[in-house]
Amino acid sequence: MTWILWIILPIAGLILGWTIRWLYAKFQLTASEQLAERIKQGAIKDAEAKKKEILLEAKDQVIRERNQQEKETRERRAELQRYERRIVQKEETLDKKTAQVERLEMQFAETEKAFQSREEALSKEEARYNQELERISGLSVQEAKALIVQSLENEAKHDAQALVNKIEQEANLAGEKKARDILVSTIQRLATEVTSDVTVTTVALPNDEMKGRIIGREGRNIRTLETLIGVDVIIDDTPEAAVISCFDPVRREIAKVSLERLIQDGRIHPARIEEIVTKVSKDIAQKIFEEGEKVLFDLGIHNIKQDAIRSLGRLYFRTSYGQNVLSHSREVAIIAGMLAAEIGCNRELAKRAALLHDIGKGVETDSDLNHAEIGMEMARKMGEDARVINAIGSHHNDIEATSVEAVLVQIADAISAARPGARKEVIDNYVKRLENLENIAVGFTGVDKSFAIQAGRELRILVNNEAVTDEQSKHLARNIAKKIESDLRYPGRIKVTIIRETRVTEYAR
Repeated sequence: MTWILWIILPIAGLILGWTIRWLYAKFQLTASEQLAERIKQGAIKDAEAKKKEILLEAKDQVIRERNQQEKETRERRAELQRYERRIVQKEETLDKKTAQVERLEMQFAETEKAFQSREEALSKEEARYNQELERISGLSVQEAKALIVQSLENEAKHDAQALVNKIEQEANLAGEKKARDILVSTIQRLATEVTSDVTVTTVALPNDEMKGRIIGREGRNIRTLETLIGVDVIIDDTPEAAVISCFDPVRREIAKVSLERLIQDGRIHPARIEEIVTKVSKDIAQKIFEEGEKVLFDLGIHNIKQDAIRSLGRLYFRTSYGQNVLSHSREVAIIAGMLAAEIGCNRELAKRAALLHDIGKGVETDSDLNHAEIGMEMARKMGEDARVINAIGSHHNDIEATSVEAVLVQIADAISAARPGARKEVIDNYVKRLENLENIAVGFTGVDKSFAIQAGRELRILVNNEAVTDEQSKHLARNIAKKIESDLRYPGRIKVTIIRETRVTEYAR
């Protein structure tokens, strides 16, 4: 019996455990289904809420767009109404003008008819008078007209010739004296010092040992100085001196000041050289700008751009035959202003053009144009007056002067350059240079005469028109220019002008 219980009890326990597990699983399944149902219902409610929200937003958007369209429609309708009112007003105005024109046309037609009637009456009266005059004088109308015209013409010629002779006599008597008085008065009022500054290219050394320190180990110091500035530093057997060679006066001045400061400082090595050169370059640039501003302030000239001020300042370091170009430009401006005041021209314009006439010499450029053409281009870019541009380009007669102020600049330039002490070229050397220039041209076949004018800046040549043709004149001018380039040394450039003309002379005996 006992063993039966031991068999039944485990079986009953298994059955009871399985039943409990089945009931628990069923309960869990029912709970999961209920949770899924709740999630489903919640999702449905959220979807419906979002759907309603989207529908509301869409309705609001439609309403806004509809309102916007209605507003634009109203504005367009109002604008169309304004246009219509304007068109109606214009049509009414046009109708009024048309009616007025029609009335004027009718009045003109009536006036024209009256004039025609009057003209016909006058023509008949004139014909009657002409017939009567022909009968009385015995001359036809054309003959009488020709006789009267000839008489009036002879009388007018006589009076005009008498007036011209009188004006010429008065001008010859008063013109030369007046011009001389103006020039003398102007020069007398001009008090300017004689410029004697010459660009220095030699630097004094305290002793010959300094030469070795300037050169440095294997030449590194002098090479650094030459590379940074763009100059040639020549150290030779000249005692206690170093020579600086460079075509640019500003770079030469930077090299001179830098070398002097290095000698004074005593520390000469590539790093110190670079530091000194940088500082001196800034100082020289500032001095250039200050010199340009100073001359503008002294002359009372304003509204000059900074590039032009720098170009003017660079003229402070440039000389022409020993004459400082900036001082020369300032002097020319003063003289031109005085001359303009004497003859009643535009004084400020003359001073401005005179100050800028040599500004092309201070422009940093690689162009092969001369300084007058470079100055013209710069003045044109600065927006200067056309008369100023013309005065700059014509002060050496490269172009024709088109204003009185341009001629005054030429005169003032000649006065400043030619006054005693202004330039260092000896008169004998100057005359000899002009003679050599003329002799070069005379040596060519077909040349009758040659004249060096404009202080040697132009060579004017008269050729035999029978020996030289027009085409040959071009080749002759080119050959003479090449001959001048190879045989002479001269500043700037020389203009070669060939003149070939036919002259016929007869004598009335």
